[in-house]
Amino acid sequence: MKITVVGTGYVGLSTGVCLAEIGHHVVCIDIDERKIKNLLTGISPIYEPGLEELLTKNIQAGRLLFTTFHLEGLKAADIIIIAVGTPQGDDGGADLSYIEQAAKDIAEHLQHDAIVVIKSTVPVGTNDYIKKILEERSKKDITIKMVSNPEFLRQGSALNDTMHADRIIIGSDNEEAAKKVEEMYLPLQVPILFTTVRSAEMIKYASNAFLATKISYINEIANLCEAVGADVQDVVKGMGKDKRIGGAFLNPGIGYGGSCFPKDVKALLKTATIHGTHFSMLKETIAINENQQHLLVKKAIHRLGDLKGKKVAMLGLSFKPETDDMREAPSIKIARSLSQMGVNVVAYDPIATNNAKRVIGDIIQYANTAFEAVDGADTVFIVTEWEEFKQIDLRRLLQKMKEPIIFDGRNCYGIEKLKTCEALEYYPIGKPAVVIKNNNEKQ
Repeated sequence: MKITVVGTGYVGLSTGVCLAEIGHHVVCIDIDERKIKNLLTGISPIYEPGLEELLTKNIQAGRLLFTTFHLEGLKAADIIIIAVGTPQGDDGGADLSYIEQAAKDIAEHLQHDAIVVIKSTVPVGTNDYIKKILEERSKKDITIKMVSNPEFLRQGSALNDTMHADRIIIGSDNEEAAKKVEEMYLPLQVPILFTTVRSAEMIKYASNAFLATKISYINEIANLCEAVGADVQDVVKGMGKDKRIGGAFLNPGIGYGGSCFPKDVKALLKTATIHGTHFSMLKETIAINENQQHLLVKKAIHRLGDLKGKKVAMLGLSFKPETDDMREAPSIKIARSLSQMGVNVVAYDPIATNNAKRVIGDIIQYANTAFEAVDGADTVFIVTEWEEFKQIDLRRLLQKMKEPIIFDGRNCYGIEKLKTCEALEYYPIGKPAVVIKNNNEKQ
């Protein structure tokens, strides 16, 4: 099958590469000439484990092409997938300007009947709106059939999430178009759910908002556990064994970030407001997450007092491990807050440093290794749970610090690893602090 993907961000590129991998001929279109030039040589604009290998493999096999020319990219396409960004707008809703432009470009250059699939995350009613743009601007003898096919990819595991998805949602009011999209996905052997267009659009937002709410809920439980002397990780294990609840997204920490949860929760709340539905739970989910991202700073002030002039090492900058994505990362607020207090912040991230420099700027310093970052530090903030940090030689790390004090925003260390340290103050999330003096443990 011949597939055209408009947009080469996380969703578009991962989708295009995976569709090529299962045997389709895929052309990806993007207006960014530099990005396309790099992609043609196998260089990915994003960090995603395994992506460049599959990218190169399918380019060499002739199944994957990249272009900035819509006329060339749309030629003979059986299915056209729109996978451009829908960032948060000034009013909290989704900014549809990119998807509107994509529709206009398709309409201008399309020469044949087509199935247009919207994979971008869009508010309910967007498929109808985009179809109207396409029909008004396309040649009069061209027929457009719309399909809503929301994505459920996670940065850091986008390829696996595509190839081994829990489900594929196909929303369409045209049975022929829905079956054609089903045919495209059949090699994946993934469960497929057929719905109306508007139900498919809602499923994406409902799913992400629920997961974000689950994260905020467990963070509130973690804060309560600290107050009463319970261990949130024991609580999570006990809750997760209940099949009605499950253990996924019950990891306490310093809040969610990334390109999806923050904007999707706010976009769903905006939709609810427009339609007169008071979705107060989402308001609280947002408020809890905002507070949680300041938690490490509050803990540090409580323990150390005035932080002005002190050195804080931040380990981790990306919003989650296995990605260089800095969108809505908790590290941004932490870095800015500490900088405003006159703190000397030195940060290290295995992958995201370059992106962090563009987002955070020079208000903090950047190290090349974790050990360089902590050298002479008064305390360490663990912000992202990279495996490198989980496996690090903790004793060596502490020896380089001025004071062996760690505020762990991701609960990276168990008690057995902590016991190997000669002296340590360890402040996790949702569980008692661990204080070790001359290898004598206290909680």
